[in-house]
Amino acid sequence: MSGAAAERIGFDDFLKVDVRVGRITRAEPFPEARKPAYKLWIDFGPELGEKRSSAQITDHYTPETLVGRQVLAVVNFPPRQIGPVMSEVLTLGVPDAEGRVVLIGPSLEVPEGGRLY
Repeated sequence: MSGAAAERIGFDDFLKVDVRVGRITRAEPFPEARKPAYKLWIDFGPELGEKRSSAQITDHYTPETLVGRQVLAVVNFPPRQIGPVMSEVLTLGVPDAEGRVVLIGPSLEVPEGGRLY
């Protein structure tokens, strides 16, 4: 999803998207998904708790390298059924030069649940 910039929005629109940092506590293959993906369990701290996500990130990551990693995710989209998994958050990434997803996360350790601003 690259190309021209998206339509301009106001700052209030940006504030509606709740992006938080969480730590992946568990990651498993998701063989039932249409495209290669992992099932993730992400801890967003005491306020939000643990949420599930499905992520198409198998090109650069293995379940073992994901556990313990801090990532950013949108936490206020409605849950979405993906096969047998209810994905509660959208884990964020950007494409590399070949279009494979690279996860977005803080460059230093931060408390789980911190909001992007």
